Amino acid sequence: MINFPSKQPQVQTTIFTKMSQLATEEGALNLSQGFPGFDCSEELQELVRFYAKGHNQYAPMTGVPVFRQSIANKTNSFYGVTLDADTEVTVVSGATEALFAAIHCCVSAGDEVIMFDPSYDAYDPIVRLAGGIPVHIPLKSSNSFQIDWEELGRKITPKTRAIMVNSPHNPTGAIWSMEDLEAFASLVKGTNILIVSDEVYEHIVFDGAKHASVLLHPELRQRSFVCGSFGKTYHITGWKIGYCLAPPYLTQEFRKLHQWVTFSSATPLQYALADYLKTPAHYLGLSSFYQQKRDLFASYFKGSRWKILPSHGSFFQCLDYSEISDESDVDLSVRLTKELKVASIPVSVFYETPPEDRILRFCFAKNDDVLKEAAQKLAQL
Repeated sequence: MINFPSKQPQVQTTIFTKMSQLATEEGALNLSQGFPGFDCSEELQELVRFYAKGHNQYAPMTGVPVFRQSIANKTNSFYGVTLDADTEVTVVSGATEALFAAIHCCVSAGDEVIMFDPSYDAYDPIVRLAGGIPVHIPLKSSNSFQIDWEELGRKITPKTRAIMVNSPHNPTGAIWSMEDLEAFASLVKGTNILIVSDEVYEHIVFDGAKHASVLLHPELRQRSFVCGSFGKTYHITGWKIGYCLAPPYLTQEFRKLHQWVTFSSATPLQYALADYLKTPAHYLGLSSFYQQKRDLFASYFKGSRWKILPSHGSFFQCLDYSEISDESDVDLSVRLTKELKVASIPVSVFYETPPEDRILRFCFAKNDDVLKEAAQKLAQL
């Protein structure tokens, strides 16, 4: 056998792959991996069929011009922020690629990158592949997973190159406020720290709240890569179409990385989405759509031994099972998949140092009948 040392010896198959595979093997209801259990609109599918005729060659590396302009127009309409489609908008093959390119274009060997745990599992390995040093700050369930700004201030050092932001937050459903943006801006002002902001759930916020994008704060906007995705917004996670919004000096560097990763993304899909974006109702109704599902799923746990943790955004509901079992969340998630036929994600896998919490994450982006069946089974515990 050839001596072939791994560049990521600590990385295993993701928990999402493991739990989805187990759900398939066990015939379980899959509330683990975060993908919608329903199809995208027929109108969007029809647009793809239309543009598949004559638009099947490479798209420009930066994205189809009309699509980039549609993204810029939508950003202006939704946030009141004006972007130059040519110098500040780049189309990529999914938000994970945007995260990868953003981190690699700004992080060098020895640079520190701060992230908040529980953090999406791609952040840490991408930083390490870039030669960076992940600095994990644990968030507490007792504080509703809110940022401790004083602690963040203590963790910032001369080596801090970037800070990861994720709101609405996966896996907890926590969201940032405009006050959070102000606190954050006061910490990074006067530094050379960059921000990689994962905002894929931007249109899924609940109870009348509004998404506080880093684009809305001038101090943050000038130093931020905003990574977005149409997969979560339009129920098309399999299309892998995302984008990165950044000021021109950052976009220039971002595109240097992007061109060596995927170069360009599926051409007919970009044209279809450019048209579909012209109707704001397609994304403006998303919060109410998912709030109904959140409320339906959570309603079955009132009066049960499960503790419902607040979900202010995303399409995830976390449940505390500390009154039900002393098992680790990994063990319980596996057992429930096998015995109750309901698959979930153990929240501890999102931490560098797992806390003593007993929490499972459930995806409620599923049809109502699936949510009802899964919740009824779980509520009996």
